[in-house]
Amino acid sequence: MNPGHSEMTEDTTPLAGAPVLVLGVLAIFAGVLLATYVLPLWLPGLTSSITGESPKVFWYLSRGTAFVAFALLWASMALGLIITNKLGRLWPGGPVAFELHQYTSLLGLGFALFHATILIGDEYIQLDLWRVFAPFASQNYKPFWVGLGQISIYVWGLLVGSFYVRKQIGTKTWRWIHFSSFLTFAFVLVHGIVSGSDSQTIWAGLLYWIAGGSLLFLLYYRILVTVGLGRSRQKAAKHATATAAGVVVSNGSTAAQTGD
Repeated sequence: MNPGHSEMTEDTTPLAGAPVLVLGVLAIFAGVLLATYVLPLWLPGLTSSITGESPKVFWYLSRGTAFVAFALLWASMALGLIITNKLGRLWPGGPVAFELHQYTSLLGLGFALFHATILIGDEYIQLDLWRVFAPFASQNYKPFWVGLGQISIYVWGLLVGSFYVRKQIGTKTWRWIHFSSFLTFAFVLVHGIVSGSDSQTIWAGLLYWIAGGSLLFLLYYRILVTVGLGRSRQKAAKHATATAAGVVVSNGSTAAQTGD
């Protein structure tokens, strides 16, 4: 999820078609509803740990998928920046990097949706389907910081959806939409640090530092590449202008000598 895939053409299509995307989202919701409501009724013995006095399985699943979604978001943005600063040509190659960029973005969105919706079954937070998708509607657990995560899912969905309407909206608009990927990552990072129950652990802190630091490095490198290309183009334009002027002067002198 990153703007400026200059070497990619407008004919680039997502790995999965729109029907597959819709079916994937529906499958996520169906799986969550099955795990939350149906399994406790069909398999009471198997799900006794889920429906006990203080079930924590929903919280554990939400925490685990949160870190998977964060890692996939980081990977998608890193691939996008690698593509735009031309490093993708060295490895794994432009087309492969672009396909991976799309795939990790779509897969990460799926894990993010599961991370949010599975909390419907958690008795401590007490979220229903409406509160899961209504930003800042969480009353029992850090509503503002949870709301940032909810907003990031909507923006993330917009970014993924833009892959499927790129021809209709145009490459320029598509790239501007993708600038919001930086806002998405910032919201997700703050959401994870403040509202995550594992934020105080060493491994979570390292993950946040490595992900944020590596993206800052790639962004800074991209800016340097962009500035360098701009200067190179200016120099080339000045050189071409000077060469053309020299040719005109030379032709004029030759014509004058011929006339004499």
